[in-house]
Amino acid sequence: MLTLCGIPLSNYHNKVKMVLLEKGIPFEEQRVPTGSTDEAVLACSPLAKVPFLRTEHGSLCESQVIVDYLEAAYPEPPLLPAEPFAAAKVRELAAFVDLHLELVARELYAQAFFGGRVGDEVQQSVRKRLVRHVAGFRRLARFSPYVAGERFTQADCAAFVSLPLVGMATRIVLGEDLLAAGGIDWKTYVARVGERPSAQKVSADRKADEAAMAAARAKR
Repeated sequence: MLTLCGIPLSNYHNKVKMVLLEKGIPFEEQRVPTGSTDEAVLACSPLAKVPFLRTEHGSLCESQVIVDYLEAAYPEPPLLPAEPFAAAKVRELAAFVDLHLELVARELYAQAFFGGRVGDEVQQSVRKRLVRHVAGFRRLARFSPYVAGERFTQADCAAFVSLPLVGMATRIVLGEDLLAAGGIDWKTYVARVGERPSAQKVSADRKADEAAMAAARAKR
C-alpha cells in the first residue's frame, strides 16, 4: 500500500492527498515533519521536505512529481484530460499556483501564521511580484466552475489547498487580499470545491491537526 508521508498542515501534502482521495487509491499516512535529520527520511526526500510517497517500487518526493505518477499509475478516474495539449494546460495552471502564487506568498507566512516578523523590503517585494503574478493567473484560469474549465482536475487539487493561504497571508501582512484585489473570487471557488468529499476530508484532518498542535503548545 502507498504511504503518504508529511503533515496535514502542509498544503503540498494535502494536494497529493486530494488526488489519492479523488482517485480512490488506498493509502496510509505517516506523520513526518519537515526538516527531519533521520537518514530514513533523507533517503526518500533528500532535502527533508514533505510530502514524499513510499511505493512498492521506491519513494518519490516533490508534490507535482507524485501527482503525475499517480495519474500514470492509476489513470481512473482521470484528473487530466486525455488530449495532450489540454493536459499540459492543466499542469500549467498547477505549476502557476505552486510556483508563482504560493511560493511567493510563502515569504509572508512567518508573520501571517507563526508569530514572526517579515521585513518591509520583503513585504514590498512580495506585493510587487504577486500583483503581477495574480494578473497572469487571472489570464490563465477559467473558474467555469473549476480552474481549468468544466472538469475537476489536478489544478484544482493545487488551487484548493493554496489559494486560501495566498489570500489570507497577503491580507494579514500586507493589509490587502491580493487575490481578491486582482479579481480572483477564491472564496466562492474554495466553497464550491469544499463540497467534495476529498476536500472535506483534507480540511477536517488539517483542522484536527491544528487543534492537536494548539493543545500540545498549551500544555508546555
